[in-house]
Amino acid sequence: MHRPEAAAAYEQARPRFELAEAVRARREELGWSQRQLAERAGMTQPGIARFEAGGTTPTLPLLERLATALGLTLTVSLGPSGRRSA
Repeated sequence: MHRPEAAAAYEQARPRFELAEAVRARREELGWSQRQLAERAGMTQPGIARFEAGGTTPTLPLLERLATALGLTLTVSLGPSGRRSA
């Protein structure tokens, strides 16, 4: 990550991977397969697999469906980025 553009791309993708990890961890905690989660969330198993791999940018309605299926509440927050402007 010594190149600024690589670091920027990583930071841009980080929220997707964090969401994917949270969904995967909860699914596994419940002992569900990707197919079981897909059925409960009205998705396909390949769609769940892509999501868990961080390969998609989820919409809020999709996140709401996943949260509901997993017995969770979706909470969205905004905060300071920690970046300084010139």
